[in-house]
Amino acid sequence: MSPTILIVDDDPLIRKLISTTLLDVTGFSLAEAGDGAEAVAVALRARPSIVFLDYDLPELDGPEACRRLRSDPTTADATIVMLTGADDEPARLRAAGAGADLFLTKPFSPLRLLRLVDDLATPASPTAQR
Repeated sequence: MSPTILIVDDDPLIRKLISTTLLDVTGFSLAEAGDGAEAVAVALRARPSIVFLDYDLPELDGPEACRRLRSDPTTADATIVMLTGADDEPARLRAAGAGADLFLTKPFSPLRLLRLVDDLATPASPTAQR
């Protein structure tokens, strides 16, 4: 069974962009969720090794979903990449306080996304360390 990446964004076009970029290239299985509550439920089933988690989500926002993922032993070790629409320092601090490992500012290039996943999949990579 291949490791899983969970893609969480309330915008279906962003989810499609990420999944299309990663599909058949990374060796990961892909799962998706459209809000924070669904993200937590899907993560508990899929046990992702990487979560791309939007900051602004309905139901539970990204930081609260991140906090819940970190608090459950099933998902606590996932690498959580918070997707943000702006380089907003208070938002970054809140997300980091909730347990986010990395930040990716939207819009981002598909090449940057592929490089990030490649770095995270390589254990010796400095980017993969928390």
